Amino acid sequence: MPEPITEQAERVLALWQGSWVAAFAVGILVWGLIIWSVIFHRKRSEQLPPQVRYNMPIEALYTVLPIVIISVLFFFTARDQAYLMDTEEPADVHVEVVAFQWAWQFNYLDDTRENGGEVLHSEVGIPNPDGTADPETQTTLVLPENSTVHFDLHSPDVIHSFWIPAFGFKLDVVPGRENAFQANLNDGTEGEYVGRCAELCGVDHTRMLFNVEVLSEDEYAQWAQQREQEAADEDTEDLPVVDAADAEETDS
Repeated sequence: MPEPITEQAERVLALWQGSWVAAFAVGILVWGLIIWSVIFHRKRSEQLPPQVRYNMPIEALYTVLPIVIISVLFFFTARDQAYLMDTEEPADVHVEVVAFQWAWQFNYLDDTRENGGEVLHSEVGIPNPDGTADPETQTTLVLPENSTVHFDLHSPDVIHSFWIPAFGFKLDVVPGRENAFQANLNDGTEGEYVGRCAELCGVDHTRMLFNVEVLSEDEYAQWAQQREQEAADEDTEDLPVVDAADAEETDS
């Protein structure tokens, strides 16, 4: 399993490991009973062995034990699912993830879309024309360590799936549906990671890759300030130029 870099990923890893421990315990018990029966209850004569049909204690055990096992697994799964999908904690960073054929766009917001958040700046990937994955055209999701990040997921075309293996978690990006989740990045996770689409979304599904870069809090603040300034400069350049003489004529 990838080294978890979020609190949620640690919870997923613990659930995964616990499920395997339970599966091996049940498997060892079943294999042990099978081997024990094969060795000690081989056919020795034509005499019919004692039958246990209509033995209520054994039949009750066969019924109750699977129900107990399933109930325990369901409890931990439902508990962890509720934790993973909880978005009530105030977030330090808000990112709108837009998945489209065949790239990703990350819009950094001042608040969640649900609360009317506006775009501060964006990072957009460019699909490679020759149909191959090109790291130079892939977008990079930049996040600060030791912070809570809120993700809003959107798709304008087909179903995609937002997956960062180090998060231990993936969530579908469904057209017309508002999906969201939060991740609490641990301290000391600064570094580079990979992300990809985990849903077969069409012929060039393998091209939907992106990079993830986790920075220290100070470095992220500097990066975000620079990106916001660049976005503001671009908006200023796009404004129409009005001649001063024309403006005076309009005023008069």
